Amino acid sequence: MAEVDNKQVIFKRYIDRLPEETDMEIKVSKIKLEAPKGLGAFLVKNLYLSCDPYMRGRMRDFRDSYIPPFVPGQPLEGFGVSQVIDSDNPDFKPGDLVSLITGWEEYSLIHRTEQLRKIQPDDIPLSYHVGLLGMPGFTSYAGFFEVCSPKKGEFVYVSAASGAVGQLVGQLAKLHGCYVVGSAGTSQKIDILKNKLGFDDAFNYKEERDLDAALKRYFPQGIDIYFDNVGGEMLDAALLNMRIHGRIAVCGAVSQQSFSKPRGIFNGFNLISKRIRMQGFLQHDYLHLYPRFLEDVISNYKQGKIVYIEDMNEGLDGAPAAFVGLFSGKNVGKQVIRVAHE
Repeated sequence: MAEVDNKQVIFKRYIDRLPEETDMEIKVSKIKLEAPKGLGAFLVKNLYLSCDPYMRGRMRDFRDSYIPPFVPGQPLEGFGVSQVIDSDNPDFKPGDLVSLITGWEEYSLIHRTEQLRKIQPDDIPLSYHVGLLGMPGFTSYAGFFEVCSPKKGEFVYVSAASGAVGQLVGQLAKLHGCYVVGSAGTSQKIDILKNKLGFDDAFNYKEERDLDAALKRYFPQGIDIYFDNVGGEMLDAALLNMRIHGRIAVCGAVSQQSFSKPRGIFNGFNLISKRIRMQGFLQHDYLHLYPRFLEDVISNYKQGKIVYIEDMNEGLDGAPAAFVGLFSGKNVGKQVIRVAHE
């Protein structure tokens, strides 16, 4: 079989700072569009790739984590939606659509099938399987319901609220009967939170000189649940505004500029005085809940009770810029790369 071009986004070097476009490069290799025999592997054409902040952690030379670092000289990898082209695995046939961990390239040979899921054709956009119905959506669901233990009528604050995770957390909280305020970094995002995603209120944290005062203004009665996507100063301010027996789900720390020089929190005593429960979590600890999550979210989406906003980037050439943009808030909604049209 003749070889075809396979455009790839290659990881160049380990870093201990925010990612830059020059940490990646576009290369074109050659690939045969057939799965080698005897390995149980299958070849996919990648359709959509997910840009996620956790990938930054894989760009450092650090192995004491829940996921190994990227390999310099090899393509980045992450969650994607792909179509099987050729298969040496009896469970996967040409034409099958799958949600999986795949390479940042046009074609990938897949050996591992953990966290891989077949997609049944539906009227839901395929790209939603790396967002609303994928890892970010399930992170929202598990974090809110399992870590935050919400009760109807509670006061909920979500940071990075227009992002891939935050936008669904806020909507789940509203459906649960909570009062919800979100923060984001542009007036466009604030408008989306209030007028498209149904948040009760929202504010631009970049326009606030005093985050403690801002939270007291939006939550005069205090915060029961803080879904933390940013860490840093915002987490510190939230600790001052939590109610007794409040819960904080620590989902991300996108505000941290450096892993080697992280900014600590100063208001930790509130954890004691207010009996706050603050817990980090990973979505794959809750995978037993994934079928229930799919059923709940698909039902609410089809009823028009949930909406999901994507920021679609066309083609692998722009993938490094799309990824880097996550850390300055350039994306509006879930950042997705369309590698090929369905």
